[in-house]
Amino acid sequence: MSGSGCTSWSHLVRLVTMSASSLTPMLTVKDAVTAIEFYRDAFDAVEQARFTAPAGHVVAEMAIDGLRFFVVDENPEAFNLSPKSLDGTTVRINLIVDDPDATAAQAVGAGASEIFPVADQPYGLRQGRVADPDGHHWLIGKPLDDE
Repeated sequence: MSGSGCTSWSHLVRLVTMSASSLTPMLTVKDAVTAIEFYRDAFDAVEQARFTAPAGHVVAEMAIDGLRFFVVDENPEAFNLSPKSLDGTTVRINLIVDDPDATAAQAVGAGASEIFPVADQPYGLRQGRVADPDGHHWLIGKPLDDE
């Protein structure tokens, strides 16, 4: 067991279910330890807790500006497959930030692939899309100023 504050599987379950109403993405990846480093470098994510199962699978709670998500190792036996194994993803993560241009550039610099560049979109956002090294798609944007 490693990480800050996570001492047991039951503690991890309590982290995921802290309130009666919550929505917390759990991103399945090929290598959670490598993905944790990517999210730190790309989005300044902070690792909140980490649990390593006896079989070696890692589950880590991360946060970007206080917004929680989990990174978990792929585990086909538990039907947890990464976008790399599925050859695509059906989910996009919408990250609203103060400076989407800088955040997208930071993500690309950390290893993300640009899907489309940050630009003013007709639906009222300045937004672009990147794919992280595991294939998760991140929409990075902010609302356009009303003028």
